[in-house]
Amino acid sequence: MASFDIVSKVDAQLLDNAVNVTRKEILNRYDFRDSKTVLELDKKNSVIQLTTENDMRLRAVEDVLLTRVVKQGLDGRSLDFSQEAAPSGNMIKKELKVREGLEKEVIRKIVQLVKDGKFKVEATQMGDQVRVQAKKIDDLQAVIAAVRRADLGVPLQFVNMKS
Repeated sequence: MASFDIVSKVDAQLLDNAVNVTRKEILNRYDFRDSKTVLELDKKNSVIQLTTENDMRLRAVEDVLLTRVVKQGLDGRSLDFSQEAAPSGNMIKKELKVREGLEKEVIRKIVQLVKDGKFKVEATQMGDQVRVQAKKIDDLQAVIAAVRRADLGVPLQFVNMKS
């Protein structure tokens, strides 16, 4: 039986490269001269920590980071910019969470989409991913196309294609 998995993962090395390039660009920018801006990637917790002096510089760092993430080939939706910045003395701190794994709500939407599409496949939840199985690879490719068109608001990858 042919199968594949629908997952949401971020390549840690590409993300690390994007953070390092962003850090270098900030050091070279004129508007960040004599700035105490710090950008750190916590790989263990999948969090990027931004610390800077004011809101304008924070927004500039976020823009540069998002640009570098996209240029590295990662999906910009994998970073969660929704958390508000918190003042800490004369500095502003903000944590950007890196979204990895599918939430239960998104998994339900994917499984429901597959069922509503009346494909000759079986979609099951396996932890934070969805496994899709079928007898024919053509049915699996139709499911991939349908899920890509559905725009669920999270970056999706289709991995472990087995025939």
